[in-house]
Amino acid sequence: APTPEEKQKFMKSMLPQLNSMGLNLRDIMNFMTTKYQAKPGLSFDDVVTSMTLRANQLNLKQVGHSPMIKDIQAVLGDMSTPRMEVFHFCDIEAGREIMKLVPESIVYLPCRIAVMEDAQKNIWVLTLDWDTAWLDGVNSTQMGVSPEMTRLAKKIRDNMDNVMRAAANGEL
Repeated sequence: APTPEEKQKFMKSMLPQLNSMGLNLRDIMNFMTTKYQAKPGLSFDDVVTSMTLRANQLNLKQVGHSPMIKDIQAVLGDMSTPRMEVFHFCDIEAGREIMKLVPESIVYLPCRIAVMEDAQKNIWVLTLDWDTAWLDGVNSTQMGVSPEMTRLAKKIRDNMDNVMRAAANGEL
């Protein structure tokens, strides 16, 4: 594993490149995020219901739920913060296989989908961007990414995207 110093050096080497592109922190987070705005007229609960139903259809198990808004309200007393909740899903078979190949990937599991309102009360569905297209331009096996891991990562990403789109469109 890289040392903390090696990690810092790597990240510091990336910052000038990102800065030269005129990116701020929000821009960088958007590069690492897949997000869809829910159709107008859908309630927060409609989005969550559609997401849960589609996840069940795709055999993604909901293994956790973090209603962050409740903690913000209870601990900080802030009742004006827009609603936000994080849902944890897992493709049990794919998760097991990925863990066999790269145990450190545990930090990305289970997969998370956030549902949040913005300041204008628009509802968004977000997750980490699992797009593996960047591997197409490199020798992925040389990087330690087997064809099986690529297949599983794409399966998870496709299913997560399917769930998010269903949620944003209110598909029941």
